[in-house]
Amino acid sequence: MLQKIFGFDPKTMTLKKEVMGGITTFLTMAYILAVNPSILGDAGMDAGAVFTATVVSAVVATLVMAIYAKLPFSLAPGMGLNAFFAYTIVLTMGYTWQFALTAVFLEGIIFILLTLTGLRQKIVDCMPLLLRRSISPGIGLFIAFIGLKNAGIVGQSDATLVTLGNLHDPAVLLACFGILLSAVLLVRNVTGALLIGILVTTVVGIPLGVTNCTGIVSTPPSLAPIFCKFEWASILSVDMVICVLTFLFIDMFDTIGTLIGVSNRAGMVDEQGNIPRLKDAFMADAVGTTIGAVLGTSTVTTYVESASGVNVGGRSGLTSFTSAVCFALALFLAPLFLAIPGQATAPALVLVGVMMMHDIRKVNFQDYVSAIPCFVCISFMPLTYSISDGILMGLITWVLIHLCSGKYKDLNVGMIILALLFVLKYAFL
Repeated sequence: MLQKIFGFDPKTMTLKKEVMGGITTFLTMAYILAVNPSILGDAGMDAGAVFTATVVSAVVATLVMAIYAKLPFSLAPGMGLNAFFAYTIVLTMGYTWQFALTAVFLEGIIFILLTLTGLRQKIVDCMPLLLRRSISPGIGLFIAFIGLKNAGIVGQSDATLVTLGNLHDPAVLLACFGILLSAVLLVRNVTGALLIGILVTTVVGIPLGVTNCTGIVSTPPSLAPIFCKFEWASILSVDMVICVLTFLFIDMFDTIGTLIGVSNRAGMVDEQGNIPRLKDAFMADAVGTTIGAVLGTSTVTTYVESASGVNVGGRSGLTSFTSAVCFALALFLAPLFLAIPGQATAPALVLVGVMMMHDIRKVNFQDYVSAIPCFVCISFMPLTYSISDGILMGLITWVLIHLCSGKYKDLNVGMIILALLFVLKYAFL
């Protein structure tokens, strides 16, 4: 039954690893339950209703990934996309949050159509194999940076943008303890090392005042204030087209990058760079975005934190199903789950970042014609805080260097068209 529903293979997978993988993934991405209502609340939306929409959209999209795509990836409203929703469309451009939700809904519909026609798969196939292999280490650096930033180990500086955090802060010291503990458990091959690290660090944070639990059970807020609140009057405006296209670009290449990077880490990619059931995974993303807009939240996307569950051993849809169950529980146990601080999840993100550097050895850094675009892809992800910008800049650089160095025969028409579209995206969106 598990094999038929979730693609679980008892010969190569274990039930324990699948379940622990799902729980680990959920714990590393549970911060979205607190962050998304806060960001969309700044746009004037009801924060309680957004919390419910965040949870329900994550459950639905992740269940589609688990049962339809049978892959170990979890989905939820995406970071970056929610900031564009709130701070650009609403607070900068001056549109209502209903306008922004309409743009997200239209993006979801377009994504469903692009997935059904196989266009998203064709875009992946157009990308050079070496560039695809550089996505995984880029994501590794990116999620490690996210973990260090959330923990306070990396702080903000007006002079240098980033700097070392305050090592006298108990919260920062707690994160350092968590990283050391998780690393030692990992080196000793302890099963569930990352999950144990998260839980122990959370408990240790209680006497330090870092972990604050205000309760266990709560009633989910109503969706009524934001459910199905669309603004159809502006559907044909130029700004609507710009917003939809921007959502499309960011979400498409965030998802492509995450699926390629995490699949590489899981050993699910063949020598030709093909990922099993990629089209089905794209459909889960598209359905999640569409349903999320109806419920009242920003774009739903595949989470890079899925790498933490994959590293624990999750390989099938049973991992994502477990994450979906955890999200469903969080709807009623929000105070308990939200008590896990960023200092407790940081160790998992940092150590998964280490593990995802594995594929960097496949890039020949003595062959500059391919090494430079791959380096651009890898470095731009953490430095621009965006997976999609890393991929787009990497491919643009790949095409330009090959053209200018006389190696244009190594290019295909698809690469050139994509590069031109990406240049137009940066020029006009």
